[in-house]
Amino acid sequence: MNLFDVYSIQQINITKAKGSYVWDEANVKYLDMYGGHAVISIGHLHDHWQKALKDQLDKIAFYSNSIIIKLQEQLAHQLGEASGKEDYRLFLCNSGAEANENAIKLASFYTGRKKVVSFSGAFHGRTSLAVAATDNPAIIAPVNYSGDIIRLPFNDEHALTECFIKHGDEICAVIIEGIQGVGGIYEAGTSFLQAIRKLCDQYGSIYIADSVQCGYGRSGAFFSHDIAGVKADIYTMAKGMGNGFPVAGIIISPKFEAKKGMLGTTFGGNHLACAAAIAVLEVIQKENLIENAATLGQYIINRLKSYPEVRSVRGRGLMIGFEMNEPFTTTLKSDLLSICKIFTGEAKNNTIRLLPSLALTRKEADQFFTAFESLIYTQS
Repeated sequence: MNLFDVYSIQQINITKAKGSYVWDEANVKYLDMYGGHAVISIGHLHDHWQKALKDQLDKIAFYSNSIIIKLQEQLAHQLGEASGKEDYRLFLCNSGAEANENAIKLASFYTGRKKVVSFSGAFHGRTSLAVAATDNPAIIAPVNYSGDIIRLPFNDEHALTECFIKHGDEICAVIIEGIQGVGGIYEAGTSFLQAIRKLCDQYGSIYIADSVQCGYGRSGAFFSHDIAGVKADIYTMAKGMGNGFPVAGIIISPKFEAKKGMLGTTFGGNHLACAAAIAVLEVIQKENLIENAATLGQYIINRLKSYPEVRSVRGRGLMIGFEMNEPFTTTLKSDLLSICKIFTGEAKNNTIRLLPSLALTRKEADQFFTAFESLIYTQS
């Protein structure tokens, strides 16, 4: 049996990782400035995270949500403290798409409505509701298409207001990334997020803050939506939540009433997943990684802006996107990997994405810039 060939794969077999570095089967060392789609939040194989998983494996790895799992309660308590959302409640699942799926479903239960507002450039996942709200026709199957998704221009307050005037009594939820990842590292404006909050309050709709990629401290705040000074009704999380162990969740405001059976999952919140997630929160707080993301991210952004070869720089914290002028537009990412042994990501419109561990050091950032300069000055 062969694999179902749906991924564009670099012909590199990574066999070892530590901190901000990975090694291939030939023991070639790479600087990881991408973290496997923003997943590695505290560094590859952090000692505390590794010990937490090993210790948990010596006890129990899994049982279903039909029993008490004290680790879930511990995770909820620590997540409430870390995020400042202590009056919210936690539902655990397995992936970002599943988190967004459950968030939209919960919003529909609450409002009794079906229409969902999403935005141009959005990526919310690949499951049925999440992919319908995603702005990419190539990954939306015919069965996923629905007349209940309203797609609006990103950061367009006038279009948003007009939509609510026309459809407000039908709108179940507005779902928005605080910083679009796949869409090209575009940040939702403060006034735009505040307008969403105001209109949702006015019309009884639910504000869903998709924080799957831009959450968990990556922006320099726990949730990037916090920067706008608003509180969403539901926050969705995944990516950096488990530092590579599959775990996701939604935190839900007090306005929602939990009912038996309304949401459910077999694997979500299992013992190993909770152990990984708790360890991540402990490292983030002990090592001040949110503050590091803010300060080091600003350093990287400022340096990128200093190069005339860089056309534009976007982002916040350690969620950064930049575009190059010719002749570097289409070659820089591949050259960074093949010549300089540095992993980066890509997004729409030839955007190079930097999504490293929140534990990235200044020395490692400077290593990236040394390589970056070697490429642009050689080709200039």
